[in-house]
Order: sequence, then C-alpha cells, then structure tokens
Amino acid sequence: MAERELLETIFEAANRKGRGDTATFGLRQQRHGFDFLCEKLAILHPGNLSDCERIQRIFGTTLFIHLTRTDKLAQAVSYLKAEQTGLWHLAPDGTELERTAPNRAPVYDRDAIRAHVETMTAYDRAWETWFEREAIAPLRLSYDDLSDDPRATLRTILLHLGLDPAAADRVAPGVRKLADETSREWGARFRAENTLA
Repeated sequence: MAERELLETIFEAANRKGRGDTATFGLRQQRHGFDFLCEKLAILHPGNLSDCERIQRIFGTTLFIHLTRTDKLAQAVSYLKAEQTGLWHLAPDGTELERTAPNRAPVYDRDAIRAHVETMTAYDRAWETWFEREAIAPLRLSYDDLSDDPRATLRTILLHLGLDPAAADRVAPGVRKLADETSREWGARFRAENTLA
C-alpha cells in the first residue's frame, strides 16, 4: 500500500473513532509529535497550503486550543516522575490508567529537571511561533485552571465551539493529579539549589 493511501486510511479511521456518534472531533497534539503530523498532512494535501489549511481539509473547521502550564518547574517535575516511575495517569479513585514501566521509586535529579524545564519552555515557544506563522489566535487555557475546575474549562471550550455549555455539568473528570509531597519537595529543592548556584 502506498504511503498516501495508507495515510488516507489512517486519517479516515481517526476521524470515525474521534467523532463517535457526534459531529465533533477532538485531537490532542503534543509539540514533540506535531512536525511529524504536519509532514504527513503535506503528503495528503501537497502544494502551496499552510499547515492550518491542511488540518482543516482533514478535520474540518477547527478550534485551536493551546493548553499550557505556566509553572514549567512543576511540569518538569511531573514529567520526570512519570518517566522514572512509569505511571502517567490515575483515575479519580486512584486506579492506574496508564503505566509504561514497572513501578520504581522516583529519584531527584536536578540536571534532568533543568533539561525538562528547558524542553517544555522550548515547546511553548515553538507553539507560539507556529500560531504566529499560521495567523491563528488559539483559545488559551491553563493547566492549573483545567485541573482546579475541569467543568468550568470544558464550559469555556463548549462556548467557543458554539455548543451548549451546560453539557459540561454532566461530565465527570476521568483522571486526577499525580502531584504529591515528593513533587512539592523536588520543586522547593530545585528552587533552593538554583538560588544558591
């Protein structure tokens, strides 16, 4: 099967699965994989088109949402802990939803935290550059607002989509925060070490 034909099949399946029995499709795209997505979209829709135009040809009218975490240190600590422990997502009742490795205790690593802060900061800069190049004014949401009040954040999204915001009241969040005392200790330790350095 040729790559273009394979990509058509993949995106058709993604559209069907992502919409379910609704008219709305949602895609969460992290920065580290975004350039790959754009490369594949260019194979499906070659020519003098922008990334935004290609995205809309595949998925239809699109609301771009930029979800970011202002506290890059907290984001870096969370990422490092997930890498080390293999635990990425928990259900509200504490049940593991996503584990990629056998459980092991996390170990503080200042250099790894610093590297993750730099990476997360670079990702945000890359998004901003892309939004500017594509002339996109995304709906901007913060991780803290989302984790503090997911229903309010969902209501905001529904309003921007022209859908009934009251639908958010019937949704139960499917995950809970993983941040704990270790996360707070690592953040405080990193700040102290970098203040002294």
